Amino acid sequence: MKDDPQDRGDERKIHPTPLLDELEDGPWPSFVTGLKRLRDEGSESNRKIMNDLLGQLNHSYENRMGYWKGGTVSVFGYGGGIIPRFSEVADKFPESKEFHTLRVMPPAGYHYTTEILRKMCDIWERHGSGLIAFHGQSGDIMFQGCTTENTQKAFDELNEIGFDLGGAGPALRTAMSCVGHARCEQSCYDEVRAHRTIINKLLDEMHRPALPYKFKFKFSGCANDCVNAIHRADFAVIGTWRDDIKINQEKVKEHIAAKGRKYTIDTVVSMCPTRAISLNDDDTIEIDNKSCVRCMHCINVMTKALSPGDDRGVSIMIGGKRALKIGDLMGIMVVPFMKLETDEDFEKLEDFAERVVEFFADNALEHERVGETIDRIGLPAFLEALDIEPDPNMVNHPRTSCYVRTDDFDEEAEKWFERKAREAGLQISAE
Repeated sequence: MKDDPQDRGDERKIHPTPLLDELEDGPWPSFVTGLKRLRDEGSESNRKIMNDLLGQLNHSYENRMGYWKGGTVSVFGYGGGIIPRFSEVADKFPESKEFHTLRVMPPAGYHYTTEILRKMCDIWERHGSGLIAFHGQSGDIMFQGCTTENTQKAFDELNEIGFDLGGAGPALRTAMSCVGHARCEQSCYDEVRAHRTIINKLLDEMHRPALPYKFKFKFSGCANDCVNAIHRADFAVIGTWRDDIKINQEKVKEHIAAKGRKYTIDTVVSMCPTRAISLNDDDTIEIDNKSCVRCMHCINVMTKALSPGDDRGVSIMIGGKRALKIGDLMGIMVVPFMKLETDEDFEKLEDFAERVVEFFADNALEHERVGETIDRIGLPAFLEALDIEPDPNMVNHPRTSCYVRTDDFDEEAEKWFERKAREAGLQISAE
């Protein structure tokens, strides 16, 4: 029999939530079920907070109005990381009159131990509502539902077990990285090291907000982009390779024997966006690697037969974001390939990241993301400011791009190819 709060002598009145109850209908899990579980089975303080929270939420649904307002709440030494929420209907729902959120930075790659997770839950049971989100869209661990009085206490205990606040406001936001080389065979670089290197370098920009608007880093080990870096990050680091895809022809034959030629043609050959794959009569495949755009589709379908090449590194894309002033933007390719293996390589990445953030701080308008800054001033001005040499690989369709002048384009392209040829000759002679 389900535990009834009234059977335990709980004097409070359970708020009716008819509109929220409807959200529990249907085949999909509902957040309402989780809130009710905390109301009915949590600690005494959790039960009180969640009861009034559910009451206020149902009240909002009835009146079609939100009753939360912001304010200023912080912990000592930090200018960001806390999302203040004060109720405007505290007279009706006093237990949830303050419902602040602590944004806490997760470990790079989201690697946790069971012991750490239990400690987090215990801390939030003592000082908060018990409601935790792994993870918010920002990438943070969201400790939701805390009073102003308990905010510092909760942070101190989280800090003692090694966790720090993430970004909030016009600041560097919490970075995200995929699980990466720890578990994924498609990984093309050390995502965790890149993540920690850059965030440690720029930590002041996160904790002491001083930027025109938010700025996000994301790190994906390959073009599958499991953390949505290309279209949700101001600075996206995407793993890639520049030599040929590795093919295990025996595994190709095993795949075709198990799935059939038609399945392979339909799901691999025909789905290649540049038609770079061909299937031979002897059930082997050939790939025109010059036409390959590293989309990962064939590798995802034939994981044992195909894998990324050995000359691995990263591509860097700048300016991805959801709709704000000028609509959705995907990242602009500004560094088509960068090796990321040695200490010197990571120092170059760290230096480049710092220069991009400095450019953003100096040139962006208030409430403007870096992609919108580039759209406003033009890509050539951005490249010149960052001392990046223009590269044809930055643009998919040069003659139709609004960022690139097309007059004298053929002559400029020839200069680029000549320069690359000279660089290749110097490298061969040096070896």
